[in-house]
Amino acid sequence: MTDVRRAATARDDAAVAELWRAAQVFRALTVLYSVGFSVAVHDDLEHPLGGVVVAAIVVLWSVVFGWAHIRGPGRTAWWVVADLVVVCLLMLSTLFLASGGWRADHQSIPTTLWAANAVISVGIQLGAAGGGVAAVAVIVSSTIAKGFVVVDLARNAAVVILLALGVVIGLGASALRRASARLEEATRLAAATAERDRLSRQVHDGVLQVLALIARRGREIGGQTGDLAALAADQERALRDLLAHDATPRADATLDLADALRARAGDRVTVSAPAEPVIGDAERVTEVLAAVDNALDNARRHGGGPDGVTPRVFVLLEDLGGKVVVSVRDDGVGIAPGRVREAAGQGRLGITQAIVGRIESLGGTAHLETGPGDGAEWELTVPWTDGEPR
Repeated sequence: MTDVRRAATARDDAAVAELWRAAQVFRALTVLYSVGFSVAVHDDLEHPLGGVVVAAIVVLWSVVFGWAHIRGPGRTAWWVVADLVVVCLLMLSTLFLASGGWRADHQSIPTTLWAANAVISVGIQLGAAGGGVAAVAVIVSSTIAKGFVVVDLARNAAVVILLALGVVIGLGASALRRASARLEEATRLAAATAERDRLSRQVHDGVLQVLALIARRGREIGGQTGDLAALAADQERALRDLLAHDATPRADATLDLADALRARAGDRVTVSAPAEPVIGDAERVTEVLAAVDNALDNARRHGGGPDGVTPRVFVLLEDLGGKVVVSVRDDGVGIAPGRVREAAGQGRLGITQAIVGRIESLGGTAHLETGPGDGAEWELTVPWTDGEPR
């Protein structure tokens, strides 16, 4: 099981943990009732020893499954289906333990009340539909054990009770899971907002003040320094806008990667993308775009030759079904061997973090082909799920 699957299972377990514990309290009470019923009818059975065996299985099965549901291993589809199958088989064992006349006047040996535990477990794990199907399976088993169909619901309210129990428990479990997911999302957004506020204070006390100082002194000095002042002022405004707005995407939001990449096209940037939208969850698209923007920025800042001409950049998006590949190639001067490693050693992590780190955090790969005079080409490969958040 992957780490993502384990995390999702842990969140699901936490959402319905109290419901599982409450269900085991009900199970314990029904075991007492079922065993008491078996003792009361013991002498009326055709095979009393078989009745004792069934009662022992009911106790043992309840202990094992009660422990599994409380501790966690039993909170899977396979466990709850196995629980349902065993319950139905035990109910059908009444056919061999008692006469037809006795069965017509009594419920099955493991009582219908005890059998409701399987309906509850399936409802918690598989939702309302699963709970309803489990209720029908128990009702059919009870009907076969009795030997005839009871159409008078006033005399056989167990049919209605089991169906209602399976559906209502299933709906309740689904509602708890949705509420837990919303709470987790709200907590994540609150944490992101707090972190953004903390960074805003740090940036304001450092970077913004330095940029404002450069802009002010550059305008005072004039000349070529005025261009530097204008650039610093633009970066200050952009950084203030970024800090002032919450850029955290909603968990269920989606964006079109193809359309967003086409917006990057310009005089020196050519973008080729499929005509059909390439939809992905907003967080994934935003991270890919940030990596592409860093590759474009590196080409503009470092790809120009001695003449200072900005290199041409070609961006290609390929949707390969299950993954997308974004290629960013420029015709600049390229990167000397070992330069990336040297820059990282100097604390300049524009490539290792802003590009490679971003793509790898999405489960993808970032490959760079470059050499002196050969330009640079990034190939960014990212898993894609057609807009389903991961």
